[in-house]
Amino acid sequence: MFDFLNMDALLGAFWVTVKLTVYSAIGSLIWGTLLAGMRVSPVPLMRAVGTAYVNVVRNIPLTVVILFTSLGLFQTLGVTLGGDVFEVINFRLAVLGLIAYTASFVCEALRSGINTVPVGQAEAARALGLSFTQVLTLIVLPQAFRSVVNPLANVLIALTKNTTVASVIGVAEASLLMKSWIETYAALIPIVAVFAFGFICLTLPTGLVLGWVSKKVAVKR
Repeated sequence: MFDFLNMDALLGAFWVTVKLTVYSAIGSLIWGTLLAGMRVSPVPLMRAVGTAYVNVVRNIPLTVVILFTSLGLFQTLGVTLGGDVFEVINFRLAVLGLIAYTASFVCEALRSGINTVPVGQAEAARALGLSFTQVLTLIVLPQAFRSVVNPLANVLIALTKNTTVASVIGVAEASLLMKSWIETYAALIPIVAVFAFGFICLTLPTGLVLGWVSKKVAVKR
């Protein structure tokens, strides 16, 4: 039943999935935090840009975003992100697309956390002479992050599953290997079961660990 199973290929494919998830998560967290800062900024132009970006990008299918990075940035504009091998270029473009897409959801999760911080704390900080950036980074964001660990965990789990879309531009992650095995071997159910179990092994511990972290760092009000 499991004659198709090649552990080296399977672990290699899931390792690519893990790398896609980790790099994209880090980039999304940074870019999403900046977007959240823009959305609550006192500068109207920054608020408008942040709002427009979030509303546009999160309503575009991820497949379209990933295809744009390959067909638009690479093949049309020649953007390689420093890569010199086709596989490396596609991997980096996939990470870029995942960051651009996921950051909009990180932004909204974080903005909801910012809204839970009492306005009086920000007003008190401004009365002490702190700038908007200082108030945001020293007072508001630390509390906001603590209150949105669970929503951010959901975004991270969704990101892990969304890495499968990278296969449309040839990134050799888990779903591309699954497709190859399904086309080669007459064992649809066992193959799907193996890869489903692999993704459960990636996402379930993430949810459990971040759920525990959420309880430990929750802001007591």
